[in-house]
Amino acid sequence: MSFKDWVFDLDNTLYPASSSLFPQIHERMGTFIADALKVDLPTAHEMQRNYYRTYGTTLRGLMLEHALPPDDFLAFVHEIDCTVLGDDPRLEAALARIPGRKLVFTNGSARHAENVLGHLGLAKHFDGVFDIKAADYIPKPAAETYHRMIKQFGVDPKQAVMFEDLAHNLAVPAQLGMTTVWVREEGHSFAEGPDPEDLSFIDHVTDDLAGWIDDWVTKTPAKP
Repeated sequence: MSFKDWVFDLDNTLYPASSSLFPQIHERMGTFIADALKVDLPTAHEMQRNYYRTYGTTLRGLMLEHALPPDDFLAFVHEIDCTVLGDDPRLEAALARIPGRKLVFTNGSARHAENVLGHLGLAKHFDGVFDIKAADYIPKPAAETYHRMIKQFGVDPKQAVMFEDLAHNLAVPAQLGMTTVWVREEGHSFAEGPDPEDLSFIDHVTDDLAGWIDDWVTKTPAKP
């Protein structure tokens, strides 16, 4: 089948999890928490992990538990060196072949998405970004956030495919009728906790996003 909408997570999906980008974000989260809450760094990282597990993102926990302003947190943690990424001509060529609309759906900020896409040389291929602010700071995998994204962009789930590096973020899209692709780089996961035991909601698994896209586009007949 062909898809009208191609929905991509950002971090560790549109660039390899083995890059040094997300570890920068992780460290800056700990620094922000330590400074804002006046705790030592080990305590800050433990709070960071606990809030992620409980609320879906560290930011959500900080908002609910400590009323910390989300924009300050996002601006600080995303002040990172994206030059470690560089252009990705192979993925750029694969995205250029996609016959549908391409969207980014991220628990990060739109500014961070634009920065990453720019350094990857991919920005021109995307038609929109749905970020954590558009989600009212309620992160994936909350069902209401997927519904909000779908409504904003007029996505028909049955004619859409979603790519994610975190398996649990694909459960709701599958329930909604989207085709799901788990972009998994062996040995490089930043999820705080194990992957779900039941992965029946995942339609495809790949460690090569560009290759998967090329294969799919090649095998799918163009509409007359």
